[in-house]
Amino acid sequence: MLAFVFASAISLALAAVAQASPPRRVASLNLCTDELLLTLAGPGQILSVTHLSQQEAETPLWRQAARYPRNDGSLASVAGRRPDLVLTMGGGARDRARIAERLGIRILDLPFARSLADVEANVRTVAGALGRASAGAPVVERLRRLRQGVPARTIEAVWLGGGGRTVAADGLEAHWMRLAGLRQRSVQGDRISLEQLVARPPAVLLRSDYRQGQYSAAQRWLHHPLAGGTGRSRNVATDGRPWTCMGPPMIDEVLRLRSELGA
Repeated sequence: MLAFVFASAISLALAAVAQASPPRRVASLNLCTDELLLTLAGPGQILSVTHLSQQEAETPLWRQAARYPRNDGSLASVAGRRPDLVLTMGGGARDRARIAERLGIRILDLPFARSLADVEANVRTVAGALGRASAGAPVVERLRRLRQGVPARTIEAVWLGGGGRTVAADGLEAHWMRLAGLRQRSVQGDRISLEQLVARPPAVLLRSDYRQGQYSAAQRWLHHPLAGGTGRSRNVATDGRPWTCMGPPMIDEVLRLRSELGA
């Protein structure tokens, strides 16, 4: 059912832009569409990206994003620049869509990806909307090759973030982990306790370094001596930034993890 909903959303999004000529002034209002736009746009095509994509702590593409004017994620912050296409993600903004229509601005609202096939679909959709299908093809091919080269043997692992945050065993995060040769343990809820890590340490603790320099209760939890699995788990660091959107930047992170794990 979810796959049908995602496919329907993609079809509607494509229909909205299929008849238009390639846009020349494209703005993104979401960190995840920032990453897609920065990956797929042609020279001179990017008008604006969000301030989040220009922060080193949020995305590995921050240097690239810093070349462009920033916005605060609202349509109002880019409308004056007269974009001919606006990218966003997640829905829930009917008023924004109506306002964009009145202003003559095309808006492409992508659904959040729930599978690797959805990631590929979003790449194809944005590349098509930009009139740059040829730019999307290499990204899709890299993902295809990554999926074809999945390690035959997987290692039990727990993805671990600040405050004990972890991920679902059947979620998109776990799909990416599988490509690296890791099998996310099924955990009730989205947190794992220190007691659980001590009582049943996984073979690998995949530790997100997202905002590791930030002073917070979540980061203090992650640096507790018991959060390392009491020496019975192999601690492997992962760049936490690509895991926010789990789009194309994840390809390089998975390849890096494969190399580190010897997969």
